[in-house]
Amino acid sequence: MPELPEVQTVVNDLNKKVVGRKITGAWFDWPKMIKDPLDQSKNKVAHKHVAVFEKFLTGEKIVEAKRRAKNILIYLTHDKLLLVHQKMTGHMLVGKWRIKNKESGIKNQEVIPLEPKAMITDPYNKYVHLILYLDNGKMLALSDLRKFAKVIAGSVQEIENLPELTNLGPDALDPNLTVEKFGATLRQAQGKKIYQVLMDQQVIAGIGNIYANEILWLAKVYPLTPTYKLTTSQLKNLYRATRKILPRALKLRGTSTSDFRDTDGMKGKYGNELLVYQRGGEPCFRCKTKIKRVSMGGRSAHFCPKCQKA
Repeated sequence: MPELPEVQTVVNDLNKKVVGRKITGAWFDWPKMIKDPLDQSKNKVAHKHVAVFEKFLTGEKIVEAKRRAKNILIYLTHDKLLLVHQKMTGHMLVGKWRIKNKESGIKNQEVIPLEPKAMITDPYNKYVHLILYLDNGKMLALSDLRKFAKVIAGSVQEIENLPELTNLGPDALDPNLTVEKFGATLRQAQGKKIYQVLMDQQVIAGIGNIYANEILWLAKVYPLTPTYKLTTSQLKNLYRATRKILPRALKLRGTSTSDFRDTDGMKGKYGNELLVYQRGGEPCFRCKTKIKRVSMGGRSAHFCPKCQKA
């Protein structure tokens, strides 16, 4: 799932490429991704909301894109807001596509990429299920292999008051999140392991499996350490590691060990600098001990048994 660096990369791209552009229409072939802000029941198709989705967006200009945790917020004119959560395999693209056999029904339609080149050559970019047409001939699209992504359109007040936004903890890169606040926030999650807590969006927002692994390795903290056992020194190290890893990954435009691509359809480059994530069996960069993997809650934490002692 795209995490803070990947989502912020997309948001930065959108602010450069589509701000000021008017939406002239919309196409989608997976109605279940279009959610009603008042009823997001799993797998339920909000027929009324889907029916007015294109009309609601058409004619509006894109004012600004922002990130809140792993959510992309696209602010439009007339107090409208579009939320996109890319979930496991989704990513947003800016380019051009052609819809083939449009007249023969959604099920028979084929989305053909025209530009840029990476969208044509990289198979991970071919699962386009939503396109917003823009007034300069470009298009803003959402590609999602597993079709888990969700899109919610509504008023600014409706979207900003959704539980997935209001129940979030402080952002991992919030300039107001001091080392003291960071430590106190983590310690409040009593009874939980630090690996789980770092990924809990209601505690600290923006961190997922990739960067939780990286942060813990850099801070030399064992992933299954209960938060109440963390020392002041360890909490400071975790804070410093967070403020080092995430900006570095953002600078390199994210990690693409799986599906993530930027708005040009290109891979992020942080995958070339991974410290511990998915390096099970390989030597630790610090001590050469073989990296181990432990499963917890369906996730895999990679760690050095020597540098990150239990």
